[in-house]
Amino acid sequence: MKTASKKVINGWAMYDWANSAYNLVITSTIFPAYYEAVTGDGDENTPVDTVILFGRSFVNTSLYNYALSVAFILVALSSPILSSIADYKGNKKKFLFFFCTIGSLACSSMYFFDKHNLLFGLLCLVFACIGFWNSLVFYNSFLPEIAAPEDRDRVSAKGYAMGYTGSMILQIICFVFVLSPDSFGITVGKASQISFLLVGIWWWGFGQFALRRLPNSIPIGNDNNTNIFTKGYKELNKVWQQVKHMPVLKRFLFAFFFYNMGVQTVMLVATLYGKSELNIPTTNLIIAILIIQLIAIPGAYAIALLSRKQGNFRALMLTVSVWIILCVIGYYLPRNGIFPFYGLAALVGFVMGGIQALSRSTYAKLMPETRDTTSFFSFYDVTEKISIVIGMFCFGYINEFTGSQRNAVLALVVFFILGLIILYTAAVLQKKIYKHETL
Repeated sequence: MKTASKKVINGWAMYDWANSAYNLVITSTIFPAYYEAVTGDGDENTPVDTVILFGRSFVNTSLYNYALSVAFILVALSSPILSSIADYKGNKKKFLFFFCTIGSLACSSMYFFDKHNLLFGLLCLVFACIGFWNSLVFYNSFLPEIAAPEDRDRVSAKGYAMGYTGSMILQIICFVFVLSPDSFGITVGKASQISFLLVGIWWWGFGQFALRRLPNSIPIGNDNNTNIFTKGYKELNKVWQQVKHMPVLKRFLFAFFFYNMGVQTVMLVATLYGKSELNIPTTNLIIAILIIQLIAIPGAYAIALLSRKQGNFRALMLTVSVWIILCVIGYYLPRNGIFPFYGLAALVGFVMGGIQALSRSTYAKLMPETRDTTSFFSFYDVTEKISIVIGMFCFGYINEFTGSQRNAVLALVVFFILGLIILYTAAVLQKKIYKHETL
């Protein structure tokens, strides 16, 4: 196959530009800091802050982690059905539009979240998360349709780079509101709420630009008697039956399952960790995230270049090894250590986008030639979401059980080590099977 036109590739990457605003403002910076402020008691001497929900007392940061775990469980359960319908009917663009709309509306609704309606805020968080991650199932599945195998690393990296650029622009705009609320006659809290509204508008608006440029999918179903609601799970089983006979792909997915627990958990809890465990001020947290975004762009391209020279598996193993070191550094970071936190942010930024882009393109290379691209990426997505659920739940539980997020961060090292070991076995097996071919 040939890689699609530059117009189509740029349109595909533009959806990353659109939705990454959620990942930065809602997942990584302003919303976690706002949530911690809204649910905290404001006393820095208190080791943990608790909230009451459904008659039970929760550590506020653990409740946040549990809410995201629920969202990811719902995504994992629904994506097989959705991908089945999309492949069968050839309407993945419609689903992409639907979840783009759901997610952006949930982000905009966060404008009304304050300390008096905790449940409402958590529901907005859950639906925004569902919108974001379910839309990625369909977005990712376009990659093997628009890019030839030799171009998939580059195109995948371009998507992440566009995402970091676009989200950083909106983050700076929100940064102006949060840092100088008096200039606009508002409070810091209101500035945060306005930021949530802007994310929803940004996501939906630029998402429409991407949708207009993406190609229409070709339906693969013509049997009106097919139950498309159960077909998705049958398709997952069908994919798994194929994967079982593809030993390199199978080992890669197991490795991805483990190291992704660590990667995604770090990304999802980093701001709350910095805010509540390290006592980093909100302004400095936002600066740290901007550092991550700036360095993630060259990092994604650098790791893609490394993969071309050393192969995907070697590049992934090196990157996972760096993540292990970063978790250990994060455990030992001093409280109120702003500049060490900046240094860690720079290192995280360099490997963050690269490992995601390279994981996605490696899977696209290893999967067989098929028209059921959405089903295969749904399998990848379910693997990813289940790993996030386990990672987030473990982090929240260890935090509640030990009373420290530091212990939870250190525990993530186990996931990375398991992923690294399995990656190594996959690389060895791949070398045996393809003696003269480097992936």
